[in-house]
Amino acid sequence: MSVFSSLGLFVLAGLCEIGGGYLVWLWFREGRPLAYGIVGAAILILYGIIPTFQPAHFGRVYAAYGGMFIVLSLIWGWALDGTRPDRFDIIGGTLCLVGMAVIMYAPRT
Repeated sequence: MSVFSSLGLFVLAGLCEIGGGYLVWLWFREGRPLAYGIVGAAILILYGIIPTFQPAHFGRVYAAYGGMFIVLSLIWGWALDGTRPDRFDIIGGTLCLVGMAVIMYAPRT
């Protein structure tokens, strides 16, 4: 699998986890209709399936995914809640992506 395809799976999984969780949040915490929670739960099931298409083993995939999740969460918060990441968020997010790349894509002997 190419790095590009793998990164696409990480992004898709992240959007499913954050989006599904956000819909559940809106239903449970903000009183939106039950349909929000049901759709959110269905999307969260997809989040559980998508990482299985990664070529690496479970521990490596989920460790690397953590870095992507952090960055996508910051972007989601900026786009939907208007909370702009500050310089420390950007520095931390960059470090997470570097760590993710090392964990997932470093050549192994």
